[in-house]
Order: sequence, then C-alpha cells, then structure tokens
Amino acid sequence: MRRLWAIVTLTWKAAFRYRLFWVMLGLLLLAVVGLPVLLKDDGTARGFAQIVITYTLSSVTALLGMATLWLACGTLARDIEECQIQMIAVKPIPLWQVWLGKWIGLLTLNAVLLAIAGACIAGLIQWRAKHLPPEEQETLRREVLVARGSLKEPPIDFRPIVEREFQRALKEKDIPPADRPFVRQQIEERVKAYYQLVPPGIVRQWIIPAGHVRNLNENEPLHVRVKFYVVRTNESGSYIVAWRFGRPTGPRRVPDIIKSMAAESVVEFTIPAAAIEEDGRLIINCTHAEDNVLLFPLEDGLEVLYREGGFGLNFARGLGVILCWLGLMAAIGLAASSFLSFPVAAFFSLTMLILVFSSGSMAASVEEGTIMGVDHETNAPSNPVIDAVMLPVFKGMLAVVNLARSFSPVESLSTGRSIPWETLGLAFVQVVLLLGGVFAAVGMIVLSRRELATAQGTS
Repeated sequence: MRRLWAIVTLTWKAAFRYRLFWVMLGLLLLAVVGLPVLLKDDGTARGFAQIVITYTLSSVTALLGMATLWLACGTLARDIEECQIQMIAVKPIPLWQVWLGKWIGLLTLNAVLLAIAGACIAGLIQWRAKHLPPEEQETLRREVLVARGSLKEPPIDFRPIVEREFQRALKEKDIPPADRPFVRQQIEERVKAYYQLVPPGIVRQWIIPAGHVRNLNENEPLHVRVKFYVVRTNESGSYIVAWRFGRPTGPRRVPDIIKSMAAESVVEFTIPAAAIEEDGRLIINCTHAEDNVLLFPLEDGLEVLYREGGFGLNFARGLGVILCWLGLMAAIGLAASSFLSFPVAAFFSLTMLILVFSSGSMAASVEEGTIMGVDHETNAPSNPVIDAVMLPVFKGMLAVVNLARSFSPVESLSTGRSIPWETLGLAFVQVVLLLGGVFAAVGMIVLSRRELATAQGTS
C-alpha cells in the first residue's frame, strides 16, 4: 500500500504541475455559478430544476470527463515518452501497480473536484430557490428536492398476441416469405396501438401493483405523472381528461379528477394513498370526450411517484454514479496510453467517447433491422450483406455501451426521482468493475510486457 500510495501522490503532483487542478476548479465553479446567471429560468419549479440541476450537473460531468481522458492519456504516455517511467521501473514496484496507482490518483482527484462542484450546486439550489414564488417553492420541495420512487404498470408481453394474429393472417391469405417480416411488424404495431390509443369515450385502464407503498398513510400524497400525444392538435393545445381511481363498479375511495392537460408535455397531479385498493393494486381509469385520439406511450405514458427520502442523500448517490463514469474514462485513457503515444491515445479515447454518444443511431439501425435502409419498392433491405455483417456488431457494441448508459443520475435528480443504493452498487459493478476492469486488465498486461527502452529507440 505504501508503494501504491506513492504513485497516487505522484499523480496528484502531476495534476498540480500541469495546473490542471486549479484550471478545472475554476472551470467547474464558472459552470456552476455562471451558467445559471446566463440562462434564466421561467420562474417555475421545473424550469428552475432544468437550469440549476440539469445544465450545471451536465456541464460538470462533461468538463470532468474530458479532463479525465486528457490527464489519463498524458500522465502515463508522457512518463514513457520522456523516459521517466524507467526511473520507476527499476524500483521494487511492479508496473501493474504503477498503472493502478495512477488510476486511483485520477479517481480521488475526480472525487475531490466532484464533491466541491456538488456542494456548490447544492448551495446554489438553496439560494436560488428563495427567489421563486411561494407556490413554486412548494412545488420544488414536493416534486424536485426529494427522492421519489416509481410505480408503473407491468410490461405487456405482446409476443403471444402477435404470433396468434400472424398465424391467423397466414391462414387467411398466402403471404410470400419475403413479405412475412413486414407483415409481422405491422401486426405488432397494430397490437401496440391498441394499448396506447384512447379514442373518445373509451376507457384506458392501468392496473399497477403498489407493493410496499400500500402501507403508506392514507393521506400520504402520490403523484400521478402523465404524458400523452394527440393525433390532431387543437388551437389551445390542451384537452379535458377525466380520471377515476378504483374498480369501475366499486365504491369510490378517491373522488374523480377532471383536468385540462397539455399534450406532449409532462403533467403531474396529486392523489392520496387511499386510492390504493385493499388488495394492494392501484387502478387508474382514463377517458375523455374530445374529438380526438390520445396516445399514451407504453414506456412513459403514466407512472405514479411516491416519496422515498430526502434530496441530500439522493444527490450524493447521483454524484457517486457520475464518479463511476469518470472511473471508467480514467481506465480507458490509461489503457490507451499504455501502448500508444499521447496524441494517438487521446484520439482513441475521444473516439470511444463519440461512440457512446452515437449509440442512439446504432440503436435505431438495430431496431429497424437494417443499416443501409429499405428499398421502398420491394420493402427489402437495400444491402443485406452489410446488414448481415454489421448488425451483429452493432448489437454487441450496444450491449457493452448500455452497461454504462443505463445509469442517468442527471435526469433522475432533475425530476426528483430516487437513485437507490442498489443502482449505485450496480453502477459500480457494471461500469467500474466490469467495463473498467476489462480496460484495466488490458492496460496492466500491456504495460507490464512492454519493452520500455526499445519503445524509446534506445539500446
């Protein structure tokens, strides 16, 4: 541990020698304090959270991520290029411990900078919140500065329904084999539309298992979070929607709610926990009389939020998830600089980062089943050879990228969602131990086997 700590100390000294620590501290404070001053919120609790939490925390993550990659590539690659690593190699310390010590040094450096930035963001939230109107301050405390758990309708398995309808279509007409994937896709879209579209006068019902939330006090508030789209937009952009809770023919435990709601935006309203049935289910019925069709997406059309804890500890767990990301970036940079020069290692690391940001395009190609597009005349892939080769590659890359991208603390914090300890632990296992461990193993093995003197062209 003493030898490892010596490498950690040298990494910190390198950060101060490059003036990186003070430059990053200044940039972080400028992003935290200056960004909310330049970007004014709209005076609402959600607008306030968007500016103070989403923008500042995203800026802090981006700045620390870029700095981590740059320092990780530079601290090891320059030691090799300037022949300083030879001074360490002759010491009684294995090169893999040198690699690990530099990673720990970068991680602790990020932890200090992230803690300072987080403390400034938390202080800024408390100070700026005082300038909101009283009713918006109450909304902020109830919906944003809190840790809320989520209840949703269990996902529907459409596969048996789609297969049954597909087999029926095959019996009714002779479908060529080349057209069968397209027909199956059309059937699947039609089945999904049945569960998402709400025509006038038709009741859409959600049955949500409440779990342990059924034990809440009957007067404890639950927040119903709704988002829907419309087929045709009217002049006002708002629609009258009626909400009933409980069985359609049973006694009314909670009064019905009739609200004017805006389409294509998130709307929240509060109901008491008494709406939960005695069997532990929360039954929500929605209907409307508009001359229109409402579409509630299966993923985020409706969910119920409940209070799990306070904002402070939830915010700290969110920063912990971001630190896991930074630990992965440090591992990528150090692994690249273990066998590449500083410019090439930096280019490789940035390419990996761009790959993560472009995963949305890869996901769209995988979902569509083609990369080069579809021939509109035949409804067949334009280039099936490229699709056959690249689609499995894209699926594999997405599976790896999603291990890290599945954790998004910024969005959760800005909407008052809870980040459980399980999520932080899973982020540490998947991002740091699994993904970071792969890069760490590559970096340590390559550095331990590398001929340092030969790499410098010396005899």
